Amino acid sequence: MLAQALSEIWQQPVVIENKPGGGGNIGTQMAADAPADGYTYLVSSPGPITINPSLYKKLPFDPARDFVPVALLATVPIVLIVNPKVPASTLRELLDLAKHGTEELNYASSGIGSTHHLAAELFKKMSGAKLRHVPYRGAAPAMNDVIAGHVPILFDNLPTVIPQVQAGTVRALAVASPKRLSSLPDVPTFEEAGLVGFEASSWFGVLAPAKTPTDILSKVTADIERALSSPSVRKSFEVTGAEVGTVFGPDFGLFMKHENEKWGDVIKSSGATIIE
Repeated sequence: MLAQALSEIWQQPVVIENKPGGGGNIGTQMAADAPADGYTYLVSSPGPITINPSLYKKLPFDPARDFVPVALLATVPIVLIVNPKVPASTLRELLDLAKHGTEELNYASSGIGSTHHLAAELFKKMSGAKLRHVPYRGAAPAMNDVIAGHVPILFDNLPTVIPQVQAGTVRALAVASPKRLSSLPDVPTFEEAGLVGFEASSWFGVLAPAKTPTDILSKVTADIERALSSPSVRKSFEVTGAEVGTVFGPDFGLFMKHENEKWGDVIKSSGATIIE
């Protein structure tokens, strides 16, 4: 969506190179090694920039050293869902089950160190719930096993959750956003449900290789802000369940610093690690 909008603004093609692998580390290293001439940027989720530095013993790049922040594109709220057969219709009932049940409950995630995994670990830390992690190789198989009833609990992104909630294949107990979502108006926030201060989301942001000229960064940042203010772009984001970002430049840097500290604490307390 952003590439199309910027192509129209610049009257130049914007080419997307998807580089999967290594929890986002492969594509991030490629962007870090690119010439700082204003022609290459990194679009990243939290993993490579604010999670992996605490999760991996060694990385081939340093987010703080190798990149400069450009813009927060969007945030995507995370939702706590359960299989409909779980005897809990509210967050309080699930907490009672997790704290006082005879067996430890399992929760699925899209993998070790994913935002879904860390959201659940933050939930455990703040609530005292007894939950055991069952990591999957991606969000789709995790969701499939929750629907099938093999694992009862999952924290997942709003766009993936909405159709399953509407179909009745899962039950949403709380949204990890500051306020209720228009797409799930009957689902309370965690604070409304009794867990004060719990917030978690996925996000997408733009970063540039370090030493990219400041005049180029200023123009690109202004053009991204212009693109995100477009009614058509905002509507496209909202349809997917994403909230358009409003943080740019150094403010985006502060946002990422806060995310790094938040998830670093969760990783340390949970003992999660990946050795490569």
